[in-house]
Amino acid sequence: MWIIIPIILVVIIVLCVLCYNGLVASRNKVKEEWSGIDVQLERRFDLIPNLVETVKGYAKHEEETLTKLTELRTSWNEANTAQEKLKLNHDLNGALKSIYAVAENYPDLKASDNFLQLQVELKNTEDKIASSRNNYNSAVNTYNTKIETIPTNIVASLFKFEKADLFEVENEEIRKNVKVSF
Repeated sequence: MWIIIPIILVVIIVLCVLCYNGLVASRNKVKEEWSGIDVQLERRFDLIPNLVETVKGYAKHEEETLTKLTELRTSWNEANTAQEKLKLNHDLNGALKSIYAVAENYPDLKASDNFLQLQVELKNTEDKIASSRNNYNSAVNTYNTKIETIPTNIVASLFKFEKADLFEVENEEIRKNVKVSF
């Protein structure tokens, strides 16, 4: 009997250590995947000054949209939290749709090499953001599942591991197509 109790305690301790280490690894994977999104969002915001300058020459009266893009980029540089950056990303989605709607009104702009190159760069960046978002959401799902399932949920509650948020589109307007009318 005295031999069995220490063996059971050792097994429980080893199980707790394995659960804890698995939770830490999953939490770090979530952070790593968020970093991938952050890098792509930063790239996207870095393209804005070029986009603004290219569009400015064609669309003098679209100053409000261009100003909004510039303000968003400035806000991006000042944002510190993931939530702030996610909100700015959502705001940027709407502003970019407006820029593309402006481009529809200026055939020369649509044919401009600079504008076309920026569109390609933004599309590539959007694809990378989508891929990074999928990877992030997968890591969050794995992490959150560990927090909610036995036996890791016991260790998670003891060490105060908290669920992570998925990267979701919050603004339903962003999901709608832009209507361009002449």
